[in-house]
Amino acid sequence: MIPVAFDYTAPSSVADAVSALGSDSEEIKVLAGGQSLIPVLRLRLAAPTLLVDIGRIPELRGITDEGDALVIGAMTTHAEVADSDLVKEHAGVLAKATEAVADPQVRHRGTLGGSLVHADPAGDLPAPILALDAELVIAGADGERTVPAANFFHDMFATAVGDREILTKVRIPKHTGWGAHYEKFTRVAQQWSIVAVAATVKVDGGSISAAKVALTNMGATPIRATGVEQALLGRAAAGDTVKQAASSAAEGTNPPTDTNGDASYRRHLANVLTGRAVLAAAAN
Repeated sequence: MIPVAFDYTAPSSVADAVSALGSDSEEIKVLAGGQSLIPVLRLRLAAPTLLVDIGRIPELRGITDEGDALVIGAMTTHAEVADSDLVKEHAGVLAKATEAVADPQVRHRGTLGGSLVHADPAGDLPAPILALDAELVIAGADGERTVPAANFFHDMFATAVGDREILTKVRIPKHTGWGAHYEKFTRVAQQWSIVAVAATVKVDGGSISAAKVALTNMGATPIRATGVEQALLGRAAAGDTVKQAASSAAEGTNPPTDTNGDASYRRHLANVLTGRAVLAAAAN
């Protein structure tokens, strides 16, 4: 199907993009990598009067080391994130989750910012961003503001980014020396997550001294498994101990029921996959 007619602009700076978003157009959509938006346009599930393409803004790309944090531009592609030595060293769980996104073609076009703003509950990147306690920088007519990941995801396909704003970058505190793993369960390759778990842990002397765990597709937004994190502290990084702590992973979640499984099945998966993710993270 062919999209409805729309105006198009490709600003070369964040300031120009914000200016375009402030125009009088009735409905405006921001185009990042286009891996989610283009199919929606083709199906006419969205009919913008103006499309703002932010793919030509250099300042939105790249990964930089800012001492105690990594800063990743919103237009940095999945492939660039997954291949980055900085991300692998200081935010390993994000690198591992990004490797699980779709296929190479999508990873070379899709962007970190686009995935986060799209906020699909089954998307792979919101959970590791939440687990890493990242901060997201949003630009609008009133300037920049920073939102913690815990406050960024509001609902299914809804975030703190307003209609006339753009996500510009993601700031991630370094987790150097932490083990990391992303455990994703699907029925077929390249599928959206039925359930997935992002885990990053710090092990000292065989015991877990810190743990951060977040769940994918267990509710309308990514969910932090704080009960599991607390249960793991000071515990041996061993099979039965970790599995016992992981048995509470699904508490307080509200997973969907669909053709891939019902809510009870997903709760069972969350508990099992959390144990696997933590053990794998502790081992690397």
